[in-house]
Formats: sequence, structure tokens, C-alpha cells
Amino acid sequence: MAVVEQVAAPDAPAPPPAPAPTSLLRRLRRDRTGAVALGVVLLFLLLALAAPLIAALYGKNPTEHYGQNTPGLLSDGGLPTAPNGGISGEFWFGLEPGLGRDVFTQLLYGIRTSLLIAFASAAVTTTLGVLAGVAVGYLGGITDRVFGFLSNVLLAFPTLLLLLALSPVIQSRLVDPAAAEPEWMQFLVLILVFSAFGWIPLALSLRATVRSLRERDFVQSARALGASRFHIVFRELLPNVRAQLLVHATMAVPTFVASEAVLSFLGVGITEPVPDWGRMIARGSEVFQADPTYMVFPGVALLLFVLAFNLLGDAVRDALDPRAGR
Repeated sequence: MAVVEQVAAPDAPAPPPAPAPTSLLRRLRRDRTGAVALGVVLLFLLLALAAPLIAALYGKNPTEHYGQNTPGLLSDGGLPTAPNGGISGEFWFGLEPGLGRDVFTQLLYGIRTSLLIAFASAAVTTTLGVLAGVAVGYLGGITDRVFGFLSNVLLAFPTLLLLLALSPVIQSRLVDPAAAEPEWMQFLVLILVFSAFGWIPLALSLRATVRSLRERDFVQSARALGASRFHIVFRELLPNVRAQLLVHATMAVPTFVASEAVLSFLGVGITEPVPDWGRMIARGSEVFQADPTYMVFPGVALLLFVLAFNLLGDAVRDALDPRAGR
């Protein structure tokens, strides 16, 4: 029996699977920067989920024009009459110049806007990237060459310019120009625009990884035993790229948050009356000299969120990489 076992198992074992979630969290706790970044990200997520409850306890909402409805809160020029942008015990972060909306609740609901678009876009691009990258990497041949050519063509286009051009085109195709655009349509358009090109880097990365894995002994053994392509892809290849997918998704979210803010800042993203950080920064830049505080709050919030998510992505990558030095 010993001889039979020795002959039956000449192949090298499959690569170790990605660490379990508990193991990953344990490694993140040992990384101080990663732990702090995770705490900041969780805080933003908690604020986004609890925004309606916090707003109810606070007694304000993000759409009411308090400055216009209450005399004395705004000057004739539309600026808050109280110092520091109208910050007070009643309005913790002040009032929006012009419309007089509460800045604190605008920030809270702006988190929900950014996260909804970012997470949905990351889910779509990750799914498309996995389907294309794994399939092309495993099939190879003419499929691989055609995919490589198409990817290079798509990556040659200026992404920001295409985003600016595609947003109004998609909106005009989905909504009658004479009709009011519903809020859900604004979210859908941005998700479609981000998904149009966001999947390509992941697909290229997975293609290279799968091309290497398909020549490994454990894949060759499965093929020799008559395993189907479905079995090889889902049972042999996908478990060995889970870490790569997690790192990509973690790094993609802040990219989409920043991109959504840029598009809204330029006037082709989220429009009124949906609260949005990019549009708040755009309005703040118009009145910065007279009321600098209005741009500071969304700017700092955007900076903290993107920075924390980027640092978390680096920490996750280091935790999942067994060769990462400590």
C-alpha cells in the first residue's frame, strides 16, 4: 500500500487558499495602520447606515432650506450671517450658502450616495473582470490574443473624457429630455459609466494569473482525471485568486468614490436635490473666499474616506501576501 500511495501522488499540491476571514482580521489587527484605516472605514459605513436615525435625533434633514425659511440665518447675499459659515449649537457644521440647507445632514447623506455608487460599481466590475479574465486566461489561444488587443484599444481612450461624454449620452437614451430625471436613474448612469471600463485592469491581471495557474500540476491532474472545464475553473482556479479579488475590490471602492465626486463637481454626476460631496465641493469653491468652511467639511470627509480605504487596501494586500515583510 505504501508503494501505491507513493506512485499515486506525484503531483505538487495546489497553492494554499486565501486566509480565512478570522485569520485576515487577526493580521490586520497586528498592522496598526491597517487597524486604524479599518476603524475609519467602519465608522463611515456606520454613519451611512445610521444617517436617517442620526438626522432624526439631530432634528434636521438634508433637503429643507432652513436659511430661506427662517429669516436672519442668511444675509442678502445668501451667506450665513453667523460666523464660521453659520456653525452653532443648532447647525453643527453650519449652513449651505444660497439655499441654507444643513451641512451636517448633507454630509451624512452624501456618504450614502458615494458608497452606494462605489460598492455597486465595484461589484459589477469585479464580476465582469472575473468572468473575462478567468475565461480568457484558461482558454488561451486566439481568444487570449483577441482579448489582449481589445483591452489595449479600450485602455487607449482617455477615461475621464469618456466618462464626461458618456454620462449625458446614457441619460438622454434612458430618459426623455422633456421629463424629469428620477434619482435612481442618476445612480444607474454612473454605475454603467464606471463599469464600462473599470473591469479591464482586473481582467488583465486575472488573465495573467490564470495563465500561470493552468500549467500547474494540480490543474493538469484535474484535467487528466476528466474534470470538466466548469469544475476546473470554479474548484481549482477561482479559489486561488480570491485574495487577488479581495484586494482589487478594496482598492476599487475609493477610486469610484473619488471619480463620482469629480463627475459631480464637473456637473455630470449626481444632481440636485440628492446630497453629494462632489457637488458640495463645487459649490464651496464658488464661495470659498466669503465662506471657506462650506468646502472644508466635504473636502476633509472625502480625503479621510479615500485615504482610509487606500490604506486598508494596502493592509489587506500585505496580509494576504505570505511574502510580505513585516
